[in-house]
Amino acid sequence: MGQMRRTGRSRTSARLLATAVFLGAAGLSVPSFTPAQAQTFAFSTVKVEGNQRVDASTVMAYAGIKRGQEVSAGGLNDAYQRLVASGLFETVEISPQGSTLVIKVTEYPFVSVINFEGNKRIKDEELAKLIKSQSSRAYSPATAEADAATIAENYRARGRMAATVEPKIIRRAGNRVDLVFEITEGKVVEIERLSFVGNKDFSDRRLRQVLETKQAGILRTFIQRDTYIPERLEMDKQLLTDFYRSRGYIDFQVMDATAEVSRERDATFVTFTISEGLPYTIGNITTVSEVEGLDAAEFAAVQRIRSGQTYNPAVIDNNIARMENLALKKGLNFIRVEPRITRDNRNQAVNIEFAIVRGQRIFVERIDIEGNATTLDQVVRRQFRSVEGDPFNPREIRQSAERIRALGYFKDAQVNAEQGSSPDQVVVNVDVEEQPTGSLNFGLSYSVASGVGFNAAFSESNFLGRGQTLALSLSSGTDTKNSSFTFIEPALLGRDLKFSVNAYYRTSDNEYSVYNTRNIGLGFGLGFPVGDQSRLNVTYRLAEDKLYDYTGNSPIITREAAVNGDGALITSALGYTYEYDNRITGLSPDSSFLFRFGQEISGLGGDTEFLSTTVLAVAERKAFAEEVTFRAIFEGGYIHSFSDTGTRVTDRFFAGGGKIRGFEPKGLGPRDLGATEKDALGGNAFAVARFEADFPLGLPEEYGLTGGAFLDVGSVWSLDDTAGFSGEVDDSFNPRVVVGLSFLWSTPLGPLRFNFSKAIKKEDYDKEQTFDLTVSTKF
Repeated sequence: MGQMRRTGRSRTSARLLATAVFLGAAGLSVPSFTPAQAQTFAFSTVKVEGNQRVDASTVMAYAGIKRGQEVSAGGLNDAYQRLVASGLFETVEISPQGSTLVIKVTEYPFVSVINFEGNKRIKDEELAKLIKSQSSRAYSPATAEADAATIAENYRARGRMAATVEPKIIRRAGNRVDLVFEITEGKVVEIERLSFVGNKDFSDRRLRQVLETKQAGILRTFIQRDTYIPERLEMDKQLLTDFYRSRGYIDFQVMDATAEVSRERDATFVTFTISEGLPYTIGNITTVSEVEGLDAAEFAAVQRIRSGQTYNPAVIDNNIARMENLALKKGLNFIRVEPRITRDNRNQAVNIEFAIVRGQRIFVERIDIEGNATTLDQVVRRQFRSVEGDPFNPREIRQSAERIRALGYFKDAQVNAEQGSSPDQVVVNVDVEEQPTGSLNFGLSYSVASGVGFNAAFSESNFLGRGQTLALSLSSGTDTKNSSFTFIEPALLGRDLKFSVNAYYRTSDNEYSVYNTRNIGLGFGLGFPVGDQSRLNVTYRLAEDKLYDYTGNSPIITREAAVNGDGALITSALGYTYEYDNRITGLSPDSSFLFRFGQEISGLGGDTEFLSTTVLAVAERKAFAEEVTFRAIFEGGYIHSFSDTGTRVTDRFFAGGGKIRGFEPKGLGPRDLGATEKDALGGNAFAVARFEADFPLGLPEEYGLTGGAFLDVGSVWSLDDTAGFSGEVDDSFNPRVVVGLSFLWSTPLGPLRFNFSKAIKKEDYDKEQTFDLTVSTKF
């Protein structure tokens, strides 16, 4: 087996031999050689020897020496260098012999087979795609060395910094060789410690949560982001900068990011040196117009910014977009809003003046999209608010780029503008790199309430490259079976209209009731924005809900199960849901608010007639240097029946099993105490307020263990008809109060949540559940 470095030695020997030959032929010695003594040669014959596949004319062309041409000793050396640089020959000798120049070459052998040895983490097929060496082609040491470096770099990108790759050749008969890449993969170089220097207002633990890179912990076998990848540090620098700037630290800088590799090259210690600066708030806000005829007050009225607010570049950008959109609505093109910022260091405030100015008259000539092999151009184009011929707005182009990246269809998306065919035209270039958008998942789930379950799901978020979503799911638990189908068109008729179709089939047979249910439904929805942070969804649902196989003796449920003879009712309902979510823009990094209100009215045909109303409000805020998260959740609902039969147990609300922790599913609320099984009846109304706090436990962040405490207050009440059962059924508002502690563990196998609870106010007939564990995983 011959190694490539031997080839390097043969090149050196050949070069020395060639130099000695032409110096000897010139009758010169090295010590006495000077330009003045240099001789020239003229060869009447050029003879090529040793070539088999490369013809003599090609060799002479590379040498660049013609018969009868005068050439110096330096010119002969240049000819030698050109022949070596051609990459066709393993050895080269140039020998002047009187009036004849002999060029003797040994051609590189052909590569018969390319093999990889020692690789376990990366398959041969993947490595073969990385290299440029090919079988049935001439062997090139330079190419093989470059291929070895490429393979080693690929291993380093996967955290195996100690990986080495050595190309070797095995010579075969017929001037052929086998090329073998001997690979020593080495161990994964994990990040043993992530530390920070210069941070005062935020702890190392909080800053580690910001980074894409993670620190290795007890689950290092499963974590994929705890390997050291140098390129990832640049992303982490930007993430840190965005984190601090969005919290008012306008002078923040990452001074340095260093990585020290252990002597064994199996661990890395990464240190970020930062300068936080001071946090600034927004001071005085003014708006001025430098365009004749434009009223600044009208533009100031659409602003959503206030003095005393934490300075955040995203807030400034959002308000500029609001004012420029107002200009477009008024039919005013080329109106720009310039933020003029002055610092008030004494008060740690930033004064902002929004200046309305007239921008340059530049138009969008065209939008060019490249790299989208699967995704249709129209999916990318509809993320732009501008089209060909519209006035060019750099801010809108940047926002369009963010919308393209947010689709999740592309690994990378770059949007740049360059001058078009004239100075007043620009061409917007969109260069995307696609990534897989479909998934096939198989999973397991477990909870104390429903036991072990199995689920399988297929989803494609860019169906046929049209940006549509297609999803199928099947799940089977101890007592339930669910299947569903969903299709979503996000841009119906090319507008911001989300059209959806969903169908479902569910059955239940669980220990918390003595009856079975079957639900079949088909629904349609249409959603559209009604504000920057709010949407309205209109829905229609057609369903059949069946209550059957009741084995208890509650007169109420017996009557409900006998409806229509077989317990099946058809519902035809029209509904709407309004949602306000300020997380859409993400302008407030330490607080968020979600509000959802919906109603559904049934009676457009079918067997049921009711009005169902639900409301959800969630407020969240981070405190204590964002180490602790406080959360307040209010949820409620009411269903009013217009029919004589009233609501059924399958329609009413149950607040246990999650809505109010500490109780079994169907474990609180109205109950038929006179029945043998003391059946839970549910209620037409429910309300619950949940107060939570999540906090660190002092353990390393990479362990994924955090703590929590909660207080739940709520109740389920109200039935339509309890005549004859007043002594056995209590449907009045009886509040329950539960306190508890939680342990949350984020693992690669799924999020685990352990809840330990205690009801400090309850009814005697309630069924408690003091411990609950939930886990869900996909693989």
